[in-house]
Amino acid sequence: MRENANTRTRIQDVALELFTEQGYEATSLREIAERLGVTKAALYYHFKTKEDIVISMVESRIAAMDELIAWGESQPRTPETRREYVRRYAADLQHGRHHEMMRFFERNQTAMRTNPAGEKMRERMMAMLDILTDKDAPLADQLKGSLAIFAIHATWFVFRQPDVTDEQRQQAGLQVALELIGD
Repeated sequence: MRENANTRTRIQDVALELFTEQGYEATSLREIAERLGVTKAALYYHFKTKEDIVISMVESRIAAMDELIAWGESQPRTPETRREYVRRYAADLQHGRHHEMMRFFERNQTAMRTNPAGEKMRERMMAMLDILTDKDAPLADQLKGSLAIFAIHATWFVFRQPDVTDEQRQQAGLQVALELIGD
């Protein structure tokens, strides 16, 4: 069972790498199998389509987002709750392959626009934004809530200096996000 999970994880990692390098549409299952050093039939045993691979990668992110959304919805709508919500989201993003997933989505926006996995991610992001801002809040405040989440994500794209560490990126994103939702 564990070997099966490891194989699926290897397939996801290689597919994510190729989808980001070449683009989702330009990558075939054959290329993924070749990079892995397995037959297409062996790959097909685990995933029937490229979409199945993407959905499997997104499922763990969605589960983590759902947990955070449930926590946020159960809390009082206070400035401290919003700050803690942003802190928890930033901390959660430090685990797993999140920044690779963000690069993938950023580089494959057109293909993901109609993909069910992309739609699920958009739905969860909107639910997160609903927790950070009230629908009746001034438009500027609604925008600040959205930008707070974007600030955490943007650190993986805007800092191009090779000497910037992941920790520095994360700290900068969290600092800006907290400033944006400050009261």
